[in-house]
Amino acid sequence: MPVRPEAEPYRHEGGEVGVLLCHGFTGSPQSLRPWAEYLAERDLTVALPLLPGHGTRWEDMQLTGWQDWYAEVDRELRALRERCAQVFVLGLSMGGTLTLRLAAKHGDGVRGIVVVNPGNKVHGLSAYALPVLRHLVRTTKGLTSDIKKEGVVEVGYDRVPLHAAHSLRNFFRQVDGELPQVTQPMLLLRSPEDHVVPPADSARILSRVSSTDVTEILLEQSYHVATLDNDAERIFEESYAFIARLAPGAGKDTTGAGQVGQQEGTAAGG
Repeated sequence: MPVRPEAEPYRHEGGEVGVLLCHGFTGSPQSLRPWAEYLAERDLTVALPLLPGHGTRWEDMQLTGWQDWYAEVDRELRALRERCAQVFVLGLSMGGTLTLRLAAKHGDGVRGIVVVNPGNKVHGLSAYALPVLRHLVRTTKGLTSDIKKEGVVEVGYDRVPLHAAHSLRNFFRQVDGELPQVTQPMLLLRSPEDHVVPPADSARILSRVSSTDVTEILLEQSYHVATLDNDAERIFEESYAFIARLAPGAGKDTTGAGQVGQQEGTAAGG
């Protein structure tokens, strides 16, 4: 199946500091494209892959599971580590969970992590029914476009394949057990009003990681897909400042580049 318009992966060859961005469950690189372009404008080497089963049609996702999604970002991280002196990993929603597992597994190979509204658990009674329900019902209502900003649409599936949802539930459990292995500096940004991932998920993650350099920022003007929402610029700026602090001399931030990056991010997000 051809990839949907705007859902294509994105890469930029920049300097010695690399950034891997991980999109969310049923979403696509489109949700992180403005963020990726902002960092690319600052001469970072950027990789934003399309996860297997995503960006085409939900029937394709039905055939994939968390091992496939993780394997893709793991490959991308290993490629960046060969190319770059230091690598950071950034993620939205389930992409944040992928980020946390990469940090747990790769140790010093990941310099720092940025997670936006990261997921930790499939909530509600339906979660307990998934092991049986997935054999009886193929899909449920989609999760995309939880965005406060008017006129902004996330490119993703309007249906959630239950086999994939069951795999996501298992993945959350897997990563929850691995959170104490996360020791890297971490920037966590979350929306108090999020209709997909509750605040309890971020609280759980913060309580279980072993990182000592941790910053939490509230995104008061955004819903779940905050990277396309009203706080997008703040996410971009805070993440770049985080990277620059940990990797002095990373990229470039001249006045001209900053203005171009901000304009591009706003246009792509709107």
